[in-house]
Amino acid sequence: MAAAARARVAHLLRQLQRAACQCPTHSHTYSQAPGLPSSGKTTDYAFEMAVSNIRYGAGVTNEVGMDLQNMGAKNVCLMTDKNLSQLPPVKIVMDSLVKNGINFQVYDNVRVEPTDTSFMDAIEFAKKGAFDAYVAVGGGSTMDTCKAANLYASSPQSEFLDYVNAPIGKGKPVCSPLKPLIAVPTTSGTGSETTGVAIFDYEHLKVKTGIASRAIKPTLGLVDPLHTLHMPGQVVANSGFDVLCHALESYTALPYHMRSPCPSNPISRPAYQGSNPISDIWSVQALRIVAKYLKRAVRNPDDLEARSNMHLASAFAGIGFGNAGVHLCHGMSYPISGLVKTYKAKDYSVDHPLVPHGLSVVLTSPAVFTFTAKMFPERHLETAEILGADTHTAKIQDAGPVLADTLRKFLFDLNVDNGLAAIGYSKADIPALVKGTLPQERVTKLAPRPQSEEDLSALFEASMKLY
Repeated sequence: MAAAARARVAHLLRQLQRAACQCPTHSHTYSQAPGLPSSGKTTDYAFEMAVSNIRYGAGVTNEVGMDLQNMGAKNVCLMTDKNLSQLPPVKIVMDSLVKNGINFQVYDNVRVEPTDTSFMDAIEFAKKGAFDAYVAVGGGSTMDTCKAANLYASSPQSEFLDYVNAPIGKGKPVCSPLKPLIAVPTTSGTGSETTGVAIFDYEHLKVKTGIASRAIKPTLGLVDPLHTLHMPGQVVANSGFDVLCHALESYTALPYHMRSPCPSNPISRPAYQGSNPISDIWSVQALRIVAKYLKRAVRNPDDLEARSNMHLASAFAGIGFGNAGVHLCHGMSYPISGLVKTYKAKDYSVDHPLVPHGLSVVLTSPAVFTFTAKMFPERHLETAEILGADTHTAKIQDAGPVLADTLRKFLFDLNVDNGLAAIGYSKADIPALVKGTLPQERVTKLAPRPQSEEDLSALFEASMKLY
């Protein structure tokens, strides 16, 4: 009888929590007392900020050789992809290494949108090279590949799935010390130079997953806006959509003090902790920059002010989401890119079908934020206003549609494909897309509103056409 009573009380408490006031004063407060240490608490009571050192400035890449010299590096791995290996950013890095007497080997076999197979090829190269430092020159694919190579070369006894996020991998904490890694981002999107996250396609399941640990974040990110002048317009757009969704998702994520379980040891506190007061600042500022500069950066390749600011926005959003996390747009994007059929995006020099990450993320954004706005609608309205919506007469219950319409207009102005149907998907693909989303619990659980398989199906269906 006592057990039944306890279960009834727990049920009533959950109902009360779901019915809690959602007004601005009570809906997203961070002012609660931290309470007792983690033992005995079901939700977390603390958050932690971890970020790479960041150096920003036009021409700052020239300093990389001196940085490695200062670190005492003797044998360096320079990672990039085949396309970038012929372009100025890599040449500038190599010139700096030569000038400062740094011995290095080049690995230029990074795959755009990496897979477990491409990760393991880079890992094998790193293990054989016995490097004491790494430099990654490229976009998120290169930086993530380099993080993985550094991790597994530093922990050679580990199996590949040991550090891969659960439920696909074992999600073990990283305990081995890693070598220094300097990241030189050449796109304005992933923010990977700031984060301890490395994403890849797990080919066996045809799904994207990754490794998430503060231990793998770069030692230093050299954010040099001159590199963005080499980006084609469509790459700028898709990279910018990643920044947009990083900012929107981290700002609207479940608050850190509502995330469960509470870790019994701080090493188990996830990198993606839920929205928090510090991440909020970076995410909102990134969103303001996107609203002001993304369209200019796409339309005019010589607009150094716009492209420089988008490079900063990428790092800002990286600091925000790298500690708060993302949710449904990213969780749903992984099967969208992983199950690609024949679509090849304009301006990408690849020999395989490809839905760029930023595009796969943004296509579901109108549907997702319509769905999530029932929780914390004030934040959804605030972001709509930042992106240009007139919210003065908007009702709080209209937050979702207002933000969704604002996003549709933003995407239409940038000639974005008209939904999932335009990149090769149909209603018949929805079960597979839902199946590919279900393993993404690390991010989908950070959505402010829980979702069923039926909810996910409806979101994919609503994303088939945008306009």
